[in-house]
Amino acid sequence: MSDAIQDNLIQESLIYESPEKILQQLIRFNTTNPPGNEAACVQYIQELLHRAGIETTIVAEVADRPNLIARLKGRGDAPPLLMYGHVDVVGIEKQAWSRDPFGGEIHDGCVWGRGSLDMKGGVAMMLAAFLRAHAERAELQGDIILAIVCDEEAGGDRGASYLTDHHAHHFEGVQYAIGEFGGFSLQVSDRKFYPIMVAEKQICWLRATLRGEGGHGSLGHNGGCMAQLGDLLQALNAVKLPVHATPAATYMIESMAAALPTLPRFLLRGLLRPRLSNMILKLMGDKGKLFQPLLRNTVSATIVRGGEKINVHPSEITVDLDGRLLPGFTPAQLIDELHERSVHRSVTLEVVRHDACPVSPDMGMFGLLSDVLREADPHAVPVPMLLPGGTDARHFARLGIQTYGFLPMPLPDDMKFSELIHAADERVPVDAIHFGTKAIYQVIKKYGI
Repeated sequence: MSDAIQDNLIQESLIYESPEKILQQLIRFNTTNPPGNEAACVQYIQELLHRAGIETTIVAEVADRPNLIARLKGRGDAPPLLMYGHVDVVGIEKQAWSRDPFGGEIHDGCVWGRGSLDMKGGVAMMLAAFLRAHAERAELQGDIILAIVCDEEAGGDRGASYLTDHHAHHFEGVQYAIGEFGGFSLQVSDRKFYPIMVAEKQICWLRATLRGEGGHGSLGHNGGCMAQLGDLLQALNAVKLPVHATPAATYMIESMAAALPTLPRFLLRGLLRPRLSNMILKLMGDKGKLFQPLLRNTVSATIVRGGEKINVHPSEITVDLDGRLLPGFTPAQLIDELHERSVHRSVTLEVVRHDACPVSPDMGMFGLLSDVLREADPHAVPVPMLLPGGTDARHFARLGIQTYGFLPMPLPDDMKFSELIHAADERVPVDAIHFGTKAIYQVIKKYGI
């Protein structure tokens, strides 16, 4: 990219009323992780901030995986507020896209491309709101810190985790942060909910090891590793681990139920009763898919390794399992549940990675975020959300920082947010990006008042 073209892109993106221009350029940097290569994308953001007169700090464990920190000074009457987002994205391998996944094109009122939702769209909203606050010399009660991080999609070890372990002084005094995921609209029984993420499930990756006698492939070998593998995968596909009503899930379900008519209110509250939950989830159909992972620990088989030659029965097969723990649960409890419900005790289960999360959320800033949403959309019903996945929130939580997933986006009823994340034809409506930018800007202005 020539210097002249780069300068033109920067000047266009400095029009803070047009965050979609920023998003288009962010998408055009291929930051697929691995390997990440976020440096050019972060440099672009740094240039936007520098042209606006905002100083930045770059910290990195390795040069091509940088993290950026910028700060707007406030009056000091409130603690600093952190806004953070990642610019790495997942890959597009074997996905059938109808648009260039790194083109950042606008079609049918949407910006298309990998990361438009997860989470370059959120970064564009935060960045545009941050630039606007600076340009308009907004009177801030506390400092506003913007952190652009790498490596979230691979665990955050060189991004948020590295920052909190080695550069925690940049976040001194921060109590609350805005990050992903949450704020997107969700239609239930003619009510327009805006779930705000206040808690998330813990990462608990496991490895299952199956062992058996090897041998020549030409000889029959019943009951070996391959047979065990089939049994394991079938068991994991069918298993329903026990239901647990955690505080975070209870906040979400009770808040939604309170806004609904009698019958759906009754059904939702029934989810918190383990004897009824499975039946109610089935009655809810597709909507039940939203709540199912919020009520139990889950595990999904994702990687199988075994066998090296076509004419040799393997004597060992390993299966990597993406486990997600409810807040407050331990890896040992998940392993016990799996052995009790589906996995034969001859299968060895070991923990590959466990990233803990706080048990109960701090709801101190939830009121402000809710008020901003209601002002932006009179039909909004803000509710707290337990996220079934994981974000960088767990890393900042080590510093005592409560993250709220707050990237407000009113989405069309036929656009299923969860089905576009990490999938082909990921896209976000331009109107939604504008809505979210304005909402985040209002949070910046009203924070601490």
